[in-house]
Amino acid sequence: MNYIVDSVDSALKMLSHVAEHPGLGVTELASQLGINKSRAYRMLCTLELHRFVVQDTRSSTYALGPQAFVIGVAAAQQNTLVRSAQKHMLALNQAINENVVLRVREGLETVCVARCETTHEMRTIGAVGNRRPLNSGASGKVLLAFAPDAVKTEYFARLKKLPQPPDLMKLIEELDSVARKGYAVSVGEVTAGAVAISVPVRDMTGNTVAAVSVSGPEMRISRVEIPDYLERLQACSRTISAELGYAAPQSSTAQPA
Repeated sequence: MNYIVDSVDSALKMLSHVAEHPGLGVTELASQLGINKSRAYRMLCTLELHRFVVQDTRSSTYALGPQAFVIGVAAAQQNTLVRSAQKHMLALNQAINENVVLRVREGLETVCVARCETTHEMRTIGAVGNRRPLNSGASGKVLLAFAPDAVKTEYFARLKKLPQPPDLMKLIEELDSVARKGYAVSVGEVTAGAVAISVPVRDMTGNTVAAVSVSGPEMRISRVEIPDYLERLQACSRTISAELGYAAPQSSTAQPA
C-alpha cells in the first residue's frame, strides 16, 4: 500500500529544489519540476506562509526562508556525524585558516553537510547543501573509492551512458590508488586553481560515512604544504571517527626473539 501524500511530496520537492537552486522564478521552478505554473505558485505561496521560502519582490525569485534555517540548524544539532565533526573541523580551520568541508554520499551524488570558512579574501566558494556528482573532486573520489561495490557498479554504468564517457579503466585505477593510500588530492578539478585534500570518516562498523577535506588556492596549498595539511586532516578524521565509535585496527609489532 502506498502511504505517500502527493501534495506533501510535491511541496517537499519544491522546497528541496529552491534550496538547491535559489534565485529562480515561478515559471522556471514549474518548468524544472514538470508541473504547471499555477500549481507551482500555490505551493510557493503555502511555503512562504510558513516562512520556508521568501520571495524577492524586485526579481520575483525565491530563496529559502527563516524557518528553513531553523530546521537546518536543528538537523545539524541532532545529526551525530555533523555534531561530532563540527568542533574538530573548526579547530583545524582555525589552525590552518583554510576551508574545511564535510561531505556525505547520497545516492550517486555528494552533499556538503558542514563547512568552516577561511578568513582569506581569496577562497573557494561553496555552501552547505551543495551537491556534486559522485567522483567530483577529492571528496567525491574518497566517497566513491570506499563505497560499496554495488554503488560503484551503478555509477560506472551511468558514466558509460554519457555522450562522452570518461576512461573508466583510468578512473578505476585512480580509485584503487585512493583506497590504498587512504586519501585523495585534486588540483583544479572542481574550481580552477584550487587544491583539495580529502580523507574518509568512518563509523563504528568501519564503513566510510563521510569525507572531510581541506581546500584552498594553489598559491597557499602547494605540493610542499600538502603533507603537513594531510597529516592534520588525518588527525581530524581520526578524532571524528573515534567519536562515532570507530576503533582503528592496532598495528602489530614484531616481538624480539
